[in-house]
Amino acid sequence: MPTATTGDGVEIFYKDWGSGRPVMFHHGWPLSSDDWDAQLLFFARRGYRVIAHDRRGHGRSAQVGDGHDVDHYAADVAAVVEHLGLRDVVHVGHCAGGGEVIRYVARHGAGRVAKAVLIGAVPPLLLKTRANPAGLPMEVFDGFREGVAGDRSEFYLNVAAGPFYGFNRPGAEASQGVIWNWWRQGMAGSARAHHEGIKAFSETDFTADLRAIDVPTLVMHGGDDQVVPAAASAELSVGLLGDGTLKVYPGLSHGMCTVNAETVNADLLAFIEG
Repeated sequence: MPTATTGDGVEIFYKDWGSGRPVMFHHGWPLSSDDWDAQLLFFARRGYRVIAHDRRGHGRSAQVGDGHDVDHYAADVAAVVEHLGLRDVVHVGHCAGGGEVIRYVARHGAGRVAKAVLIGAVPPLLLKTRANPAGLPMEVFDGFREGVAGDRSEFYLNVAAGPFYGFNRPGAEASQGVIWNWWRQGMAGSARAHHEGIKAFSETDFTADLRAIDVPTLVMHGGDDQVVPAAASAELSVGLLGDGTLKVYPGLSHGMCTVNAETVNADLLAFIEG
């Protein structure tokens, strides 16, 4: 399998398809690069070079015992980018991957990044604090930790069958294939990486990173996102960016990249080519 080696010796799996303008995709928790199938195929067929990696401890990357924090995630991205010699890259991040994009662009992306896209992303700070009253209470993330440390398999099934794709909404038509594919990706990763990654995506404050970014950035968010509410994330992030555009999709879920791929792909393409 193709891998890049990070500064601390971790093997990061990546996909690299095509030879055109590079677009790099950053997956959410607790998934893998496979979650971008609908986007990778769409853009590869249109002449783009598409790159997607599995975060350390996730998917096919090494299941190491440490480094499960946003600083390491961003440095790992930099290692993949350097390994592949990428420049003029559009970085697209979903959920926790959006935080990874923001930290990478702010700290490692000088001279290499053309644009950025955040989809259902966690910045600026997902945790509710006195200074961030719009965030989610710690009890939500403690529940995630309990789920991972307990019956992780059942917990992942319940997340996929429920709030992630909005399959718990009245009248929703759940796809068993989508549910099992989410579960498959989650169970392929390390329980330790997933458990520690909850702190990384929920407690990291990306405010300074957002303010440091001046490349055009599209912020896309489902209006019915039950995992990362837009009011606690996208609506705050866009005001901190130097060149940010917000697009909220009424009724769409956290998993809109999969279940509403045609809508998402069309708007991604328009932004990248604009």
